[in-house]
Amino acid sequence: MRKKNCKWPYQAAFLVAALAISACGTQPSAPPAATAPLAGPALHASQTAHRIVAGDSLVTITVRRGGPLARMGHDHVVATRQLEGFIELAQGRTELRFRLDQLTVDEAALRKEAGLETQPSADAIDGTRRNMFNKVLKADAYPWVLVRAAFEQGAKDRLRAAITLHGQTREYIVPLELREDGATVLASGAFKVRQTDFGITPFAVLGGALAVQDELELKFAISARR
Repeated sequence: MRKKNCKWPYQAAFLVAALAISACGTQPSAPPAATAPLAGPALHASQTAHRIVAGDSLVTITVRRGGPLARMGHDHVVATRQLEGFIELAQGRTELRFRLDQLTVDEAALRKEAGLETQPSADAIDGTRRNMFNKVLKADAYPWVLVRAAFEQGAKDRLRAAITLHGQTREYIVPLELREDGATVLASGAFKVRQTDFGITPFAVLGGALAVQDELELKFAISARR
């Protein structure tokens, strides 16, 4: 009697693992062609506005894994310090913008601050960046994120923020901590958004068995000076 071929379960397991890893984007891809940067959305500040200081400001976004095979993927932290904009205290409003292609992925210190104990490899981080910016966010077509916000009904502890991402604008009520320190204004807070709010389909493989959760966790610490 011919022996049965018992290799296929191991081959299938290898395929599942390979596809799972691809959720972190380890597969190679050609580098994007160089293009001239698109002009950013206009910001409208008065002479009395406090200007956001890019190097002293930070926005972080924690991206969580999901699906039955979530243990095979990674959570991620993307961030930017390259913020442009202003805070108008007298008018109780702010505008800021940043480029998606200037986001960093999985800085070790920021992962630790977010409570993520592991650190992905450099190859995994590079692949995550390609998948996130090219396949999901389509950063070439929608390179900028724009935020326009004002105090909610005159309160100084929350903002009504209109966020434009992926060509769509959505409003959120954002808790706010605001402090003045001489000529400097410090603003911080945290809130959550869903990718599908902006028409973005969260990255997934294996029919959703390994996926990125729809909900994103955002934190900001903004420093602005006159």
